[in-house]
Amino acid sequence: MSQTFEIAVLVGSLRKGALTRTLANALTKLAPENLRFTFIEIGDLPLYNPDLDTETPPAAWVRLRNEITQADGVMFVTPEYNRALPAALKNALDVGSRPYGSNVWGGKPGLVVSGSGGALGGYGANHHLRDTLVVLDVPTLSQPEAYVGHLGTLFDETGAPNTDETKAYLSKIMTAYAAWVGKLAA
Repeated sequence: MSQTFEIAVLVGSLRKGALTRTLANALTKLAPENLRFTFIEIGDLPLYNPDLDTETPPAAWVRLRNEITQADGVMFVTPEYNRALPAALKNALDVGSRPYGSNVWGGKPGLVVSGSGGALGGYGANHHLRDTLVVLDVPTLSQPEAYVGHLGTLFDETGAPNTDETKAYLSKIMTAYAAWVGKLAA
C-alpha cells in the first residue's frame, strides 16, 4: 500500500463563489487516493508586520504556521490579479516564512495551478508565485504546467469538469503532482 500524504491547499481568491475554488475542489476530487487535502484559510490573516511577530503573534498566524508545518506538500490554486498573485496569497507566504529562520514552507513539494476566465489561464500569477516559491525553498512541479483558462466554461453546476478533455487534463496534473510528492516527501 502506498503512503498517504497530507496536502495543504491554498486558494488565492477569497471570494465565496470563486472559480479558482471550484477548480481547487475539482483537482482534489481527481487526485490519486494517496493524497489527502486540507483547505487552509488565508482570508483572516492580518497583514504581515514584524512588530506583531513577538512571543505571542496573532492567532491566525500561529494557526497557518502549524497547518503548513503538518503538511507534506502544498497546492496553490490562484487567480491572476494585475498580472500577479493576489495580495492575500502573498501575505500567507510572508507570514509562513517569518520570522527569519522559521520558514514553514521549506522543502515541501509544491504545485501551482492558476486559472482565469480568459485564455491565458493566469500565466502571470503562476510565474510570479513560482518566483516567490524558489526563495521559500518550495520545490515546485514543473511539468505539466498548469494554466487553466476559460474557467467559467469548464465545470457543471456541481463543480465537476463538464468535458472528458477537462477531466483528463486536471487528472494528469494531479497524477504528476502525486508522483512529485511521493518522490520528495517519502
